[in-house]
Amino acid sequence: MLATRRGYAILVWALLPLALIRLLWRGRHQPGYLRHWGERLGRYAMQPERPILWLHAVSVGETRAAASLIQLLRKQHPEYQLLLTHMTPTGRETAPELIGPDVLRCYLPYDIPFAIHRFLMHFKPRVGVLLETELWPNLIHLCAEASVPVLLVNARLSEKSAAGYRRARPLTETMLSRLSLIAAQTENDAQRFITLGAPRVVVAGNLKFDTPLAPATATVLATLRTLVGNGRPVWLAASTRPGEERLLLELLPRLNCPGALLILVPRHPQRFDEVAALLTSLAIPFVRRSENRPVPEDVAVLLGDSMGELQACYQVVDVALIGGSLLPYGGQNLIEATAVGCPVVVGPYTYNFQDATEWAIAAGAAIRVQHAPELLDVLPALLQDAPRRQQMAAAGQRFTLQHQGAAHKILSLIEPFLPPTP
Repeated sequence: MLATRRGYAILVWALLPLALIRLLWRGRHQPGYLRHWGERLGRYAMQPERPILWLHAVSVGETRAAASLIQLLRKQHPEYQLLLTHMTPTGRETAPELIGPDVLRCYLPYDIPFAIHRFLMHFKPRVGVLLETELWPNLIHLCAEASVPVLLVNARLSEKSAAGYRRARPLTETMLSRLSLIAAQTENDAQRFITLGAPRVVVAGNLKFDTPLAPATATVLATLRTLVGNGRPVWLAASTRPGEERLLLELLPRLNCPGALLILVPRHPQRFDEVAALLTSLAIPFVRRSENRPVPEDVAVLLGDSMGELQACYQVVDVALIGGSLLPYGGQNLIEATAVGCPVVVGPYTYNFQDATEWAIAAGAAIRVQHAPELLDVLPALLQDAPRRQQMAAAGQRFTLQHQGAAHKILSLIEPFLPPTP
């Protein structure tokens, strides 16, 4: 068992140069990757003034999900300084007004023993809370050695991911056994963790149902409505992945819905220029959101090349297609759309959010298509049927309300591990 962990540690060391090269490469398109390199190796300048309660949210989705839990922790335990760690610049920059200026934010170091040791020695966290599926063997092992309880909360595990962990079963079992608790999103997620050997698993629900609206959303919403104009049907392709934009844009001339406007929002900001180039190559007129100018009536695409505005987009449009689901990427989160009463369409690939998607479909808040050409029938039918959209909107909001409460449950699970402070 120890040899297995040593083998993993050797592999991580071997991959470190590639990880640093990847940072440089990604920094060509997203300069945030070129900043705070020292933190990736466990070097930090910030100095906490109170005992640390540490949460890890790898990127944008996990950071937004953490907001409701952070608000409760801040209110119930002001004696702790909250530290929120990330792995991506977009996660680190997500909605600071939603998280709050009093929360320390930095990168979690790579899963290399010396870097993790530096992180733990610098911040001395009393408790660690990892969101979703952030399972790092060296991190969890060294936290256990330092007597830092670590909880995995809002935990989800698709069957595809579980199969990957099964291939490294000895390492997986050891790692899961060192977690103080796993709070899974659903019964299916919990059962997959148990099957992998996790000894302490409960079901607490999904924090994303509790995510509050960002304070800036109202201002962004007013701006978007001005840019889009009134009277035309508007649909959103949210968080699209490579290959999906071409599928949708090639369908666009055949979409029988006069005057319809597509707001196209790629998932990753480093792809904004790539998608703009694709639109140009297909000779499709478009306006970039970053231009901040009204979309002419004869332009059918608004390219959403801005950050932090998806929540407002869901409130502007009539229908939203959830990206990552038309091709086998596993789909993106649809809860943010249903929460604000936006009718949802998903493709066949939703294994990343399987339970939430099936619940939304059963509730009447979402529709599934099996392949992209079906959108030629489904989208015009929805865009031209206001009563149907109103029914789906109401169903989505009821569905969201029915599944709220995870933040309070998770708070109650964290509190027994919080040591008293002086």
